[in-house]
Amino acid sequence: MRLTQAQLAEAVDISDTYMGAIERGERGMSLDTLVALASRLGVTVDYLLSDSVAETDMNILEQFKQIMDDQPLERKQMAINVLRAVFAYFEDK
Repeated sequence: MRLTQAQLAEAVDISDTYMGAIERGERGMSLDTLVALASRLGVTVDYLLSDSVAETDMNILEQFKQIMDDQPLERKQMAINVLRAVFAYFEDK
């Protein structure tokens, strides 16, 4: 999903100027705007705040789950196989 700043701003009913200020950290946003942004982007609020929140096992697992949720079963299995291969590679090093 590739959206321009203006498209995302329009989707959540804010101005693109305000959206730019949010992205640059110059302005804050209401909880309603935060929830609308997360919803439109198809992520959770904690994912959007992940730069501000320390990574934990639960955060990482939630990110992995979000990536996997919309994938067909065979892609999920392929991703698991790739992940296992990566971990096996690092165990051998």
